[in-house]
Amino acid sequence: MKSEILFEEGSHKWVVLGRDPDKRDEVIDTNEFIVINDGQAVLLDPGGIDIFPQVLTEMTRYVSTDQIRAIVASHQDPDIASSLAMWTDLCANMKVYCSWIWTGFISHFGMGTNLVLNPIPDEGMELQIGDTNANLYLVPAHYCHSSGNFSTYDPIADILFSGDIGGALVPADSPLFVDDFERHIKYMEKFHVRWFSSNVALKAWVKRIRAINPGMICPQHGSIFRGEQVPKLLDWLDNLDVGKWDAGAELTDINKTQWMKWKKR
Repeated sequence: MKSEILFEEGSHKWVVLGRDPDKRDEVIDTNEFIVINDGQAVLLDPGGIDIFPQVLTEMTRYVSTDQIRAIVASHQDPDIASSLAMWTDLCANMKVYCSWIWTGFISHFGMGTNLVLNPIPDEGMELQIGDTNANLYLVPAHYCHSSGNFSTYDPIADILFSGDIGGALVPADSPLFVDDFERHIKYMEKFHVRWFSSNVALKAWVKRIRAINPGMICPQHGSIFRGEQVPKLLDWLDNLDVGKWDAGAELTDINKTQWMKWKKR
């Protein structure tokens, strides 16, 4: 697993982990993020069980497990949250935050561990990094794609972690930062159109993020947007038509036949 420092100023730092060349082919590639302030850290979307050893090993290049004060799970998917029990076992001083609607579901990842989940209210919240003077802001991103979903904004670094929003299934040799937005669209479009359920919700999220105006947007999958690529992403999302079957797709004749059989039953 690779890592790179995205921001560093004084005791404040952002690190991205990902682009793991040793992961199994059937495991989707993910980005994990560490926010560090004054020797205390928050882990954003820590990843699934399958990549836990790699994430842990790479993370300890920057912080130790006893420096992790919180984990934020942007939503309930196993590729970001199924490792939570193992993190809970290792990090004695850590709290786990997720949407209130997913606490009963994410608890199933407990695997016998006492997985205590701190619910995030629908309107979002401020999250202090340990006992430092630095706060993160959990920004509502509901139905993009999860019905209980949050982005995380750091005003010191001016970085927004967007979760699956802006996510892309990119080739292994793709750059860490998006350098050609038009070319990058083909890696994002089908995922957003199929997985995101509401144009209204997506536009509402874009409006919130335009007001924040971050200098960098970091998704959980794919490449990172910075500088001029940020407004390009927001414009593209604002005009995207989501929540539908693949564009132009129709049921095949065999599916129509099968459907009629089911209907007759």
